Amino acid sequence: MMAAGTLLELKAVERYYDEGPRKLTILSGADFTLKRGEMVALVAPSGAGKSTLLHTAGLLERPNSGDVILDGRACGRLSDDERTAIRRNDIGFVYQFHHLLPEFSALENIVLPQLIRGLSETAARERAVQLLDYMKIGPRANHRPAELSGGEQQRVAIARAVANAPLLLLADEPTGNLDPSTASYVFEALEALVRQSGLTALIATHNHELAARMDRRVTLSEGKVVDV
Repeated sequence: MMAAGTLLELKAVERYYDEGPRKLTILSGADFTLKRGEMVALVAPSGAGKSTLLHTAGLLERPNSGDVILDGRACGRLSDDERTAIRRNDIGFVYQFHHLLPEFSALENIVLPQLIRGLSETAARERAVQLLDYMKIGPRANHRPAELSGGEQQRVAIARAVANAPLLLLADEPTGNLDPSTASYVFEALEALVRQSGLTALIATHNHELAARMDRRVTLSEGKVVDV
């Protein structure tokens, strides 16, 4: 039974990969709870399994055992189509590299996922404009990614991730490719967006200064999620 106020719960999650005769275990009976509206930093060294944890929580990978419960729904054994629908509607992803579509403008990159969800083009464009303005890059709406700075590209990626008003935002080193000054500016924009919209967020970062600004910090130790 999911506790009141809980949005995401990982229950005894095992995640391993077969490498020939060996089994490479990344998550070993991992338990983790994320409350609604909470912003949590995932701080761990490279190779500890941060991306695997995010991919499992975001339904991109299935746990080998255990379960992932999102908004009260057990997701570990759902069909691929059901998991895809949940990712499209309820989960936003931000990666270290922006992964914007190069042939489309900043505005169009934010409009597209909304059209896929079924919004009208008018409504999608209106929300995209609002998000770009909120991220302080409204004047760059019609520029393609190659015409934007690294910080601007990442702010567009963040706006795209929340375009469908997800319940959960998962970010994997979202400022990892940026210089310290730009990283701080982009994180401030991300934090303001999360707080203002009441999003729940799990953000992997190597930056301890940014991590300290979140509600709490967790790490991975021997395949388990532990508080810092």
